Amino acid sequence: MTTSPLPPSFAYPEPNEKKCLEALQGLIRIKSYSKTDGELQATAYMAKVMKDIGLDADVKKFDEGRRQNALGIWKGTGGGKSLLFNGHLDTNPVTEGWTVDPWGGVIKDDCIFGIGVSNMKAGCAAYFCAVKTLIESGWKPKGDVVLTHVVGELQGGPGTVALIDQGYCNVDYFVNCEPSDLKAITMHAESHIFRIELTGITRHMSKREDATDALLAATDLIPRLDKLTFANAKNDDVKACNRCHVGVVRAGLGKEMADWRPPQVADVCHIRGAARFGPGQTSTDVDNALEISCMETQRRFPLLKYEIFNERSDSMPSFEVPKDAHIVKRLNNAYEQVRPGQKQPTGALAPQCFFGSDAGHLYKRLGLEGIVCGPGGKYNTMPDERVEIVDYMDCIRMFIRLIIDISG
Repeated sequence: MTTSPLPPSFAYPEPNEKKCLEALQGLIRIKSYSKTDGELQATAYMAKVMKDIGLDADVKKFDEGRRQNALGIWKGTGGGKSLLFNGHLDTNPVTEGWTVDPWGGVIKDDCIFGIGVSNMKAGCAAYFCAVKTLIESGWKPKGDVVLTHVVGELQGGPGTVALIDQGYCNVDYFVNCEPSDLKAITMHAESHIFRIELTGITRHMSKREDATDALLAATDLIPRLDKLTFANAKNDDVKACNRCHVGVVRAGLGKEMADWRPPQVADVCHIRGAARFGPGQTSTDVDNALEISCMETQRRFPLLKYEIFNERSDSMPSFEVPKDAHIVKRLNNAYEQVRPGQKQPTGALAPQCFFGSDAGHLYKRLGLEGIVCGPGGKYNTMPDERVEIVDYMDCIRMFIRLIIDISG
Protein backbone atom coordinates (compact mmCIF):
# COMPACT_ATOMS: atom_id res chain seq x y z
CA MET A 1 0.00 0.00 0.00
CA THR A 2 1.43 3.38 -0.99
CA THR A 3 0.77 6.83 0.41
CA SER A 4 0.26 9.83 -1.84
CA PRO A 5 3.23 12.19 -1.55
CA LEU A 6 2.59 15.68 -0.21
CA PRO A 7 3.66 18.67 -2.29
CA PRO A 8 7.14 19.94 -1.36
CA SER A 9 5.67 23.26 -0.23
CA PHE A 10 3.22 21.63 2.22
CA ALA A 11 3.57 22.79 5.82
CA TYR A 12 1.94 20.85 8.62
CA PRO A 13 -0.23 23.11 10.79
CA GLU A 14 1.18 23.73 14.25
CA PRO A 15 -1.18 23.20 17.21
CA ASN A 16 -1.70 26.10 19.62
CA GLU A 17 -0.23 24.90 22.92
CA LYS A 18 -2.30 27.23 25.10
CA LYS A 19 -5.57 26.14 23.51
CA CYS A 20 -4.59 22.47 23.58
CA LEU A 21 -3.81 22.64 27.29
CA GLU A 22 -7.09 24.44 27.95
CA ALA A 23 -8.98 21.68 26.12
CA LEU A 24 -7.30 19.07 28.33
CA GLN A 25 -7.93 21.09 31.48
CA GLY A 26 -11.63 21.20 30.62
CA LEU A 27 -11.71 17.39 30.65
CA ILE A 28 -9.62 17.02 33.81
CA ARG A 29 -11.98 19.30 35.74
CA ILE A 30 -14.88 16.90 35.20
CA LYS A 31 -14.96 14.19 37.88
CA SER A 32 -15.80 11.27 35.61
CA TYR A 33 -15.74 8.20 37.82
CA SER A 34 -17.28 5.11 36.27
CA LYS A 35 -21.06 4.75 36.45
CA THR A 36 -21.57 8.24 37.91
CA ASP A 37 -23.17 11.41 36.59
CA GLY A 38 -19.62 12.56 35.84
CA GLU A 39 -19.51 10.11 32.94
CA LEU A 40 -22.60 11.78 31.48
CA GLN A 41 -21.07 15.22 32.00
CA ALA A 42 -17.76 14.28 30.37
CA THR A 43 -19.35 12.69 27.31
CA ALA A 44 -21.78 15.60 26.92
CA TYR A 45 -18.82 18.00 27.13
CA MET A 46 -16.92 16.16 24.40
CA ALA A 47 -19.99 15.95 22.17
CA LYS A 48 -20.44 19.73 22.52
CA VAL A 49 -16.84 20.69 21.77
CA MET A 50 -16.80 18.34 18.78
CA LYS A 51 -19.98 19.97 17.45
CA ASP A 52 -18.44 23.39 18.04
CA ILE A 53 -15.59 22.63 15.61
CA GLY A 54 -17.97 21.32 12.95
CA LEU A 55 -18.04 17.55 13.47
CA ASP A 56 -21.19 15.48 13.16
CA ALA A 57 -21.25 14.76 16.89
CA ASP A 58 -23.61 13.52 19.57
CA VAL A 59 -23.86 11.23 22.57
CA LYS A 60 -24.78 7.61 21.93
CA LYS A 61 -26.76 5.92 24.69
CA PHE A 62 -26.33 2.32 25.83
CA ASP A 63 -27.11 0.15 28.85
CA GLU A 64 -30.83 0.93 28.47
CA GLY A 65 -30.05 4.65 28.35
CA ARG A 66 -28.18 4.76 31.65
CA ARG A 67 -24.76 5.36 30.11
CA GLN A 68 -23.46 7.11 27.02
CA ASN A 69 -20.43 7.60 24.78
CA ALA A 70 -19.50 10.66 22.73
CA LEU A 71 -19.03 10.19 18.98
CA GLY A 72 -17.78 12.71 16.44
CA ILE A 73 -17.35 12.15 12.70
CA TRP A 74 -15.35 14.40 10.39
CA LYS A 75 -16.82 13.42 7.04
CA GLY A 76 -14.35 12.96 4.22
CA THR A 77 -14.79 14.30 0.72
CA GLY A 78 -14.47 10.77 -0.69
CA GLY A 79 -11.82 8.38 -1.93
CA GLY A 80 -9.72 8.15 1.23
CA LYS A 81 -9.22 5.66 4.03
CA SER A 82 -11.17 6.05 7.26
CA LEU A 83 -9.38 6.37 10.59
CA LEU A 84 -10.89 5.96 14.07
CA PHE A 85 -9.44 7.25 17.34
CA ASN A 86 -10.51 5.58 20.56
CA GLY A 87 -10.13 6.66 24.17
CA HIS A 88 -11.98 6.48 27.48
CA LEU A 89 -13.14 9.26 29.79
CA ASP A 90 -13.72 7.22 32.97
CA THR A 91 -10.94 7.45 35.54
CA ASN A 92 -9.51 5.61 38.49
CA PRO A 93 -10.46 6.94 41.95
CA VAL A 94 -8.27 9.48 43.72
CA THR A 95 -5.99 7.87 46.31
CA GLU A 96 -4.02 9.29 49.21
CA GLY A 97 -0.81 11.18 48.58
CA TRP A 98 -1.89 13.93 46.17
CA THR A 99 -0.16 17.30 46.62
CA VAL A 100 -2.24 19.17 44.01
CA ASP A 101 -5.97 19.35 43.27
CA PRO A 102 -6.73 16.14 41.32
CA TRP A 103 -9.39 17.99 39.31
CA GLY A 104 -7.53 21.29 38.97
CA GLY A 105 -5.65 20.73 35.73
CA VAL A 106 -2.59 22.22 37.43
CA ILE A 107 0.33 23.06 35.15
CA LYS A 108 3.78 23.08 36.73
CA ASP A 109 7.23 21.54 36.25
CA ASP A 110 6.55 21.16 32.49
CA CYS A 111 3.66 18.78 33.25
CA ILE A 112 -0.12 18.91 33.47
CA PHE A 113 -1.58 17.20 36.54
CA GLY A 114 -4.92 15.54 37.22
CA ILE A 115 -6.69 12.30 37.96
CA GLY A 116 -7.10 10.46 34.67
CA VAL A 117 -4.84 12.81 32.73
CA SER A 118 -2.52 9.95 31.85
CA ASN A 119 -5.18 7.23 31.82
CA MET A 120 -6.32 8.66 29.51
CA LYS A 121 -7.76 12.13 29.09
CA ALA A 122 -4.56 13.44 27.50
CA GLY A 123 -4.98 10.90 24.71
CA CYS A 124 -8.63 11.88 24.21
CA ALA A 125 -7.74 15.57 24.10
CA ALA A 126 -4.78 14.91 21.77
CA TYR A 127 -6.82 13.50 18.90
CA PHE A 128 -9.54 16.11 19.40
CA CYS A 129 -6.92 18.89 19.21
CA ALA A 130 -5.30 17.30 16.15
CA VAL A 131 -8.62 17.40 14.30
CA LYS A 132 -9.38 20.93 15.55
CA THR A 133 -5.98 22.15 14.35
CA LEU A 134 -6.52 20.62 10.90
CA ILE A 135 -10.01 22.08 10.57
CA GLU A 136 -8.76 25.53 11.51
CA SER A 137 -5.99 25.20 8.90
CA GLY A 138 -8.53 24.59 6.13
CA TRP A 139 -7.30 21.07 5.32
CA LYS A 140 -9.99 18.49 4.50
CA PRO A 141 -9.78 14.68 4.63
CA LYS A 142 -10.82 12.38 1.82
CA GLY A 143 -11.68 9.57 4.25
CA ASP A 144 -13.80 9.85 7.39
CA VAL A 145 -12.04 10.59 10.68
CA VAL A 146 -14.00 9.18 13.61
CA LEU A 147 -13.46 10.30 17.21
CA THR A 148 -14.81 8.03 19.95
CA HIS A 149 -14.80 9.10 23.60
CA VAL A 150 -16.11 6.14 25.55
CA VAL A 151 -16.90 5.16 29.13
CA GLY A 152 -16.57 1.89 30.99
CA GLU A 153 -13.06 0.96 29.88
CA LEU A 154 -12.15 0.32 33.50
CA GLN A 155 -14.96 -2.27 33.68
CA GLY A 156 -13.82 -4.20 30.62
CA GLY A 157 -14.90 -1.87 27.81
CA PRO A 158 -18.73 -1.90 27.54
CA GLY A 159 -18.64 1.59 26.01
CA THR A 160 -16.54 0.60 23.01
CA VAL A 161 -18.47 -2.67 22.67
CA ALA A 162 -21.69 -0.63 22.50
CA LEU A 163 -20.31 1.58 19.70
CA ILE A 164 -19.21 -1.54 17.82
CA ASP A 165 -22.65 -3.11 18.21
CA GLN A 166 -24.29 0.15 17.10
CA GLY A 167 -22.24 0.11 13.88
CA TYR A 168 -20.10 3.20 14.44
CA CYS A 169 -16.66 1.55 14.28
CA ASN A 170 -16.60 0.14 10.74
CA VAL A 171 -13.42 1.84 9.56
CA ASP A 172 -10.17 0.97 7.80
CA TYR A 173 -7.77 1.70 10.67
CA PHE A 174 -7.81 2.70 14.32
CA VAL A 175 -5.58 4.23 16.97
CA ASN A 176 -6.28 3.45 20.60
CA CYS A 177 -4.68 6.22 22.63
CA GLU A 178 -3.94 4.49 25.94
CA PRO A 179 -0.85 5.89 27.68
CA SER A 180 2.20 4.37 26.00
CA ASP A 181 4.75 7.19 26.43
CA LEU A 182 4.33 7.56 22.64
CA LYS A 183 5.61 4.02 22.00
CA ALA A 184 3.82 2.02 19.29
CA ILE A 185 2.36 -0.98 21.11
CA THR A 186 1.69 -3.81 18.66
CA MET A 187 0.51 -6.43 21.16
CA HIS A 188 -1.02 -6.59 24.60
CA ALA A 189 -2.30 -9.34 26.83
CA GLU A 190 -5.70 -10.51 27.98
CA SER A 191 -6.47 -10.62 31.69
CA HIS A 192 -7.42 -13.68 33.73
CA ILE A 193 -8.50 -13.07 37.34
CA PHE A 194 -8.31 -16.10 39.61
CA ARG A 195 -8.78 -17.23 43.19
CA ILE A 196 -7.10 -20.23 44.81
CA GLU A 197 -8.52 -21.61 48.06
CA LEU A 198 -6.12 -23.67 50.15
CA THR A 199 -7.37 -25.87 52.98
CA GLY A 200 -5.03 -27.45 55.51
CA ILE A 201 -5.29 -28.96 58.99
CA THR A 202 -5.05 -26.84 62.14
CA ARG A 203 -3.23 -27.53 65.38
CA HIS A 204 -2.00 -25.38 68.23
CA MET A 205 1.47 -24.02 67.57
CA SER A 206 2.80 -26.44 70.21
CA LYS A 207 1.91 -29.28 67.83
CA ARG A 208 2.40 -27.54 64.50
CA GLU A 209 4.47 -30.45 63.23
CA ASP A 210 1.17 -32.36 63.02
CA ALA A 211 -0.60 -29.54 61.12
CA THR A 212 -0.89 -28.72 57.43
CA ASP A 213 -0.32 -24.98 57.49
CA ALA A 214 -2.35 -23.33 54.70
CA LEU A 215 -0.52 -20.03 55.15
CA LEU A 216 2.88 -21.69 54.93
CA ALA A 217 1.70 -23.54 51.82
CA ALA A 218 0.73 -20.21 50.29
CA THR A 219 4.27 -18.92 50.81
CA ASP A 220 5.46 -21.92 48.79
CA LEU A 221 2.84 -21.45 46.06
CA ILE A 222 3.09 -17.70 45.48
CA PRO A 223 6.70 -17.69 44.16
CA ARG A 224 5.72 -20.48 41.76
CA LEU A 225 2.84 -18.40 40.46
CA ASP A 226 5.08 -15.34 40.16
CA LYS A 227 7.37 -17.18 37.70
CA LEU A 228 4.64 -18.61 35.46
CA THR A 229 4.50 -18.43 31.70
CA PHE A 230 1.85 -20.23 29.68
CA ALA A 231 1.71 -22.87 26.97
CA ASN A 232 1.02 -22.23 23.28
CA ALA A 233 2.96 -18.99 22.93
CA LYS A 234 3.38 -18.78 19.16
CA ASN A 235 6.36 -16.43 19.33
CA ASP A 236 8.57 -14.49 21.72
CA ASP A 237 6.26 -11.46 21.66
CA VAL A 238 3.37 -13.55 22.98
CA LYS A 239 5.62 -15.03 25.66
CA ALA A 240 6.68 -11.49 26.61
CA CYS A 241 3.01 -10.77 27.41
CA ASN A 242 2.85 -13.60 29.97
CA ARG A 243 2.80 -12.67 33.63
CA CYS A 244 1.18 -13.87 36.83
CA HIS A 245 0.79 -11.82 40.00
CA VAL A 246 -0.78 -12.40 43.42
CA GLY A 247 -2.31 -9.25 44.87
CA VAL A 248 -4.42 -10.50 47.80
CA VAL A 249 -3.74 -13.12 50.48
CA ARG A 250 -6.05 -13.86 53.41
CA ALA A 251 -5.61 -16.62 55.96
CA GLY A 252 -7.05 -17.69 59.29
CA LEU A 253 -9.14 -20.31 61.01
CA GLY A 254 -12.14 -21.92 59.33
CA LYS A 255 -14.14 -20.68 56.36
CA GLU A 256 -14.50 -17.27 58.01
CA MET A 257 -10.68 -17.11 58.32
CA ALA A 258 -10.96 -15.95 61.92
CA ASP A 259 -7.88 -13.96 62.89
CA TRP A 260 -8.26 -13.58 66.67
CA ARG A 261 -6.30 -16.74 67.58
CA PRO A 262 -2.73 -16.29 66.21
CA PRO A 263 -1.21 -19.17 68.26
CA GLN A 264 -3.18 -21.61 66.12
CA VAL A 265 -2.04 -22.81 62.68
CA ALA A 266 -4.13 -21.34 59.85
CA ASP A 267 -6.12 -24.02 58.07
CA VAL A 268 -7.65 -21.82 55.34
CA CYS A 269 -5.92 -19.41 52.96
CA HIS A 270 -7.34 -17.61 49.94
CA ILE A 271 -5.08 -16.23 47.22
CA ARG A 272 -6.40 -13.81 44.60
CA GLY A 273 -4.36 -12.86 41.59
CA ALA A 274 -4.22 -11.92 37.94
CA ALA A 275 -2.58 -13.53 34.96
CA ARG A 276 -1.83 -12.03 31.56
CA PHE A 277 -1.77 -14.17 28.42
CA GLY A 278 -1.17 -13.23 24.81
CA PRO A 279 -2.89 -13.70 21.44
CA GLY A 280 -3.37 -17.36 20.58
CA GLN A 281 -3.26 -18.43 24.21
CA THR A 282 -6.40 -19.14 26.24
CA SER A 283 -7.73 -19.11 29.78
CA THR A 284 -7.35 -22.89 29.68
CA ASP A 285 -3.60 -22.46 29.26
CA VAL A 286 -3.61 -20.30 32.40
CA ASP A 287 -5.78 -22.77 34.33
CA ASN A 288 -3.43 -25.61 33.43
CA ALA A 289 -0.39 -23.67 34.64
CA LEU A 290 -2.15 -22.77 37.91
CA GLU A 291 -3.06 -26.43 38.38
CA ILE A 292 0.53 -27.58 37.88
CA SER A 293 1.80 -25.00 40.40
CA CYS A 294 -0.78 -26.10 42.98
CA MET A 295 0.17 -29.75 42.44
CA GLU A 296 3.84 -28.91 43.00
CA THR A 297 2.99 -27.21 46.29
CA GLN A 298 0.76 -30.12 47.25
CA ARG A 299 3.73 -32.47 46.92
CA ARG A 300 5.41 -30.49 49.71
CA PHE A 301 2.20 -30.45 51.77
CA PRO A 302 0.59 -33.84 51.02
CA LEU A 303 -2.60 -33.29 53.08
CA LEU A 304 -3.26 -29.86 51.54
CA LYS A 305 -6.42 -29.44 49.46
CA TYR A 306 -6.89 -26.73 46.85
CA GLU A 307 -9.55 -25.35 44.51
CA ILE A 308 -9.02 -22.91 41.63
CA PHE A 309 -11.75 -20.44 40.59
CA ASN A 310 -12.02 -17.98 37.69
CA GLU A 311 -13.37 -14.72 39.06
CA ARG A 312 -14.10 -12.47 36.08
CA SER A 313 -15.53 -12.97 32.64
CA ASP A 314 -15.51 -9.33 31.45
CA SER A 315 -11.81 -9.03 30.66
CA MET A 316 -10.62 -7.34 27.50
CA PRO A 317 -9.40 -9.51 24.64
CA SER A 318 -5.76 -9.50 23.71
CA PHE A 319 -4.62 -7.38 20.77
CA GLU A 320 -1.99 -7.71 18.07
CA VAL A 321 -0.92 -6.14 14.82
CA PRO A 322 2.13 -6.99 12.67
CA LYS A 323 5.04 -4.63 13.18
CA ASP A 324 5.16 -4.03 9.42
CA ALA A 325 1.43 -3.25 9.13
CA HIS A 326 0.49 -0.07 7.26
CA ILE A 327 -0.88 1.76 10.31
CA VAL A 328 2.26 0.91 12.30
CA LYS A 329 4.61 2.12 9.59
CA ARG A 330 2.66 5.35 9.08
CA LEU A 331 2.67 6.05 12.82
CA ASN A 332 6.41 5.33 12.95
CA ASN A 333 6.85 7.82 10.12
CA ALA A 334 4.81 10.47 11.94
CA TYR A 335 6.87 10.00 15.10
CA GLU A 336 10.12 10.38 13.18
CA GLN A 337 8.85 13.55 11.50
CA VAL A 338 8.00 15.07 14.87
CA ARG A 339 11.16 13.83 16.58
CA PRO A 340 13.84 13.84 13.85
CA GLY A 341 16.64 11.36 14.34
CA GLN A 342 14.65 9.19 16.77
CA LYS A 343 13.08 5.81 16.01
CA GLN A 344 9.73 5.12 17.62
CA PRO A 345 9.95 2.20 20.08
CA THR A 346 7.65 -0.43 18.56
CA GLY A 347 6.51 -3.89 19.61
CA ALA A 348 5.14 -5.89 22.54
CA LEU A 349 6.81 -3.57 25.02
CA ALA A 350 6.61 -3.57 28.80
CA PRO A 351 4.80 -2.36 30.78
CA GLN A 352 2.09 -1.63 28.21
CA CYS A 353 2.00 -5.20 26.89
CA PHE A 354 0.54 -6.23 30.26
CA PHE A 355 -2.29 -3.67 30.05
CA GLY A 356 -5.76 -4.24 28.66
CA SER A 357 -7.38 -1.79 26.26
CA ASP A 358 -10.39 -1.32 24.02
CA ALA A 359 -8.06 -2.11 21.12
CA GLY A 360 -8.75 -5.74 21.99
CA HIS A 361 -12.45 -5.32 21.25
CA LEU A 362 -11.85 -3.48 17.97
CA TYR A 363 -9.39 -6.18 16.91
CA LYS A 364 -11.32 -9.25 18.03
CA ARG A 365 -14.87 -8.19 17.12
CA LEU A 366 -14.16 -6.37 13.86
CA GLY A 367 -10.75 -7.64 12.78
CA LEU A 368 -9.51 -4.07 12.40
CA GLU A 369 -5.90 -3.11 11.88
CA GLY A 370 -4.85 -0.69 14.56
CA ILE A 371 -2.19 0.45 16.97
CA VAL A 372 -1.99 1.53 20.63
CA CYS A 373 -0.20 4.83 21.16
CA GLY A 374 -0.81 7.82 23.39
CA PRO A 375 0.76 10.39 25.71
CA GLY A 376 1.43 9.63 29.36
CA GLY A 377 2.33 6.42 31.10
CA LYS A 378 5.41 7.32 33.12
CA TYR A 379 3.29 8.82 35.92
CA ASN A 380 0.23 6.66 35.38
CA THR A 381 -1.99 5.37 38.20
CA MET A 382 -0.20 7.12 41.06
CA PRO A 383 -0.65 10.19 43.28
CA ASP A 384 -0.02 13.43 41.37
CA GLU A 385 -0.76 11.66 38.08
CA ARG A 386 0.59 13.82 35.29
CA VAL A 387 1.68 14.00 31.66
CA GLU A 388 4.71 15.82 30.34
CA ILE A 389 3.55 18.68 28.15
CA VAL A 390 6.15 17.95 25.47
CA ASP A 391 4.72 14.43 25.06
CA TYR A 392 1.15 15.72 24.90
CA MET A 393 1.99 18.31 22.24
CA ASP A 394 4.17 15.91 20.23
CA CYS A 395 1.31 13.39 20.26
CA ILE A 396 -0.99 16.01 18.75
CA ARG A 397 1.62 16.72 16.07
CA MET A 398 1.93 12.98 15.37
CA PHE A 399 -1.83 12.57 15.02
CA ILE A 400 -2.02 15.56 12.66
CA ARG A 401 0.49 13.86 10.39
CA LEU A 402 -1.14 10.47 10.71
CA ILE A 403 -4.58 11.82 9.77
CA ILE A 404 -3.16 13.54 6.69
CA ASP A 405 -1.21 10.40 5.77
CA ILE A 406 -4.06 7.91 6.21
CA SER A 407 -7.16 9.92 5.34
CA GLY A 408 -5.75 12.56 3.00
